[in-house]
Amino acid sequence: MTQQEQDLRIQLAACYRIFDYLGWGELIFNHITVKIPGDEHHFLINPYGLHYSEVKASNLVKVDIEGNIIGESEYRVNPAGIVIHTAIHAARPDVHCIAHTHTTEGMAVACNPEGLRTDNFYSALLHNRIAYHDFEGITVEDDEKPRLINNLGDKRLAILRNHGLLTCGRSIPEAFVNLWTLQRACEVQVATDATGRGSIPVGEHILNKGEKLMAKQSSGHPAGELEFNAMVRLIEKADPSYKD
Repeated sequence: MTQQEQDLRIQLAACYRIFDYLGWGELIFNHITVKIPGDEHHFLINPYGLHYSEVKASNLVKVDIEGNIIGESEYRVNPAGIVIHTAIHAARPDVHCIAHTHTTEGMAVACNPEGLRTDNFYSALLHNRIAYHDFEGITVEDDEKPRLINNLGDKRLAILRNHGLLTCGRSIPEAFVNLWTLQRACEVQVATDATGRGSIPVGEHILNKGEKLMAKQSSGHPAGELEFNAMVRLIEKADPSYKD
């Protein structure tokens, strides 16, 4: 194993523990993957059957672009995860990490015919950045792949209708912060709707400068790096076993 792969294993395992800490887990389901650099087109995924709190660097499963397990592993992989992640990793060379969740707020917005409105702090920042993919049941059929890829297009955030949230990133931190922002946007929308009092629209001129404002806020750091590293420090204090 290369040092690069080992470092990615530790970072991805940390990401699973962060998702668990934030309450984004769903029993043994859902998945986060990271591409291993190289010509083999391999990526790492969680062992199917383990809770996110049990994921660690050594038990992550390496698979190829067809979903076949590479090397020895005592675990299987989630069939739905394989369909989603092999499709996107094969079609999008710019994407190195993919995350998918079934949070209550994310699913609630995914079930809403209007999807995510751009009328709160976080959703305004995501103006024109979100793709939508229609529900086709559990994603275990390969023939769904072309439609998923076509609907995702060149975007890095998606709402899977009636289903949940999906984000991509050029790195694990970027996929994480994309999901955190999308999740917060959904939480605020659900809370706002619960008041029954409507919401204040955000003007188009504000929406159109969201990306520029986010670039300024990042202060030149790679997307998600500061936020992700802060969360890693938090889980490191609680349980450093993710590195094992």
